[in-house]
Amino acid sequence: MHYKKNTVYTYVFISLIILFYSCKHTKKQRLSQPNLISVIQYAQTFDIQEFDSYKKLTIFKTPSKREASVYYLIPKNTPIPDSLKNKSIIRTPVERMVLTSTTQIPMLEMLNTEDALVGFPNPAYISSEKTRKRIAQGKITDLGQNQQINTELLLSIHPELFVGFSVKPNSEIYDNIRKLGIPVILNQDWMEETPLGKAEYLLFFGALFEKDALAKQHFTQIAQQYNHIKKQVKNSVSKPTILSGSLYQDVWYLPAGESYMAQFFKDAGGDYLWKDTQGSGSLSLSYESVLEKAQNADYWIAPGFYRSKQKMIHDNPFYKDFIAFQKDKIYTYASKTGTTGGVLFFELATTHPDWVLEDFVQILHPEKFSHRPFHFFSKLED
Repeated sequence: MHYKKNTVYTYVFISLIILFYSCKHTKKQRLSQPNLISVIQYAQTFDIQEFDSYKKLTIFKTPSKREASVYYLIPKNTPIPDSLKNKSIIRTPVERMVLTSTTQIPMLEMLNTEDALVGFPNPAYISSEKTRKRIAQGKITDLGQNQQINTELLLSIHPELFVGFSVKPNSEIYDNIRKLGIPVILNQDWMEETPLGKAEYLLFFGALFEKDALAKQHFTQIAQQYNHIKKQVKNSVSKPTILSGSLYQDVWYLPAGESYMAQFFKDAGGDYLWKDTQGSGSLSLSYESVLEKAQNADYWIAPGFYRSKQKMIHDNPFYKDFIAFQKDKIYTYASKTGTTGGVLFFELATTHPDWVLEDFVQILHPEKFSHRPFHFFSKLED
């Protein structure tokens, strides 16, 4: 199947960015004090406070928590308190929802709420078999490109909530959707700086669907497994050096030292060569500076969308200068895709950071998990 060239470039660009943020009491309506013990342990871009009859969901625009949007999640069979009637209200459980990122789909499936998804922009790269079946049955409407949502189609499917994400704050398209009377929440999991912070967005969706207990159960299991794997290599004497990324239009993009990928490398017992750089996104470097620092790196992990060494040297013969290239120690996520070409890593890694960490430990410390197949990564083909 062939897609338009600009659609593919948009997918690659977004994927790279993703890869690398008083109470009133009456007899009828009573607002209790919130549960001050936060259920959020790792995430820095959202918080949930629980009251007796509703929840307060806060979405931070940055991990620094300086700016925020606040929503009140009130069950559909519960009256809206007078003090909240001018606030942003989301009625729960949400039964008809639009999503905009493939990373969000596995979370719905883990909560058994995939039937709530009624619209998605450009669903071509969705890999989930369950969701692809619903697309084929006409139950999920293609809403166009992410930044050019077809509002007429959007209105026709009557969503109760639009869950967006944007690398550009205050996106005009989301403002237009709000004007149509459709609540919009920005999912900020792509800004999280730790793998478990991203995965904790399960609780975000758990609150929207009133599946809090199930969401917490799943996340607790994920966190326990992640920390168990991390503990096995915590005191490892061997710390293999790691290079990542590749050239894209003459610029070498690789994860910054405070990014969630850098955290993966650290937790897997590796020595990421850019671990001391600042920033939670990606670094933009020259080929020469990368070669100088990482020519002798032990491993090259996640070299962009490359699937073979032959393709790499076709694009840039100088890739051969790296020792990891010469010793066949390059590992890619690009080879494992769904039926329509979507990279499984981008869809599933957010929800399964324990699987990613297991892959990295197996690469860097093969004696730990050498008997297990990789979940997302594989050695680059010749």
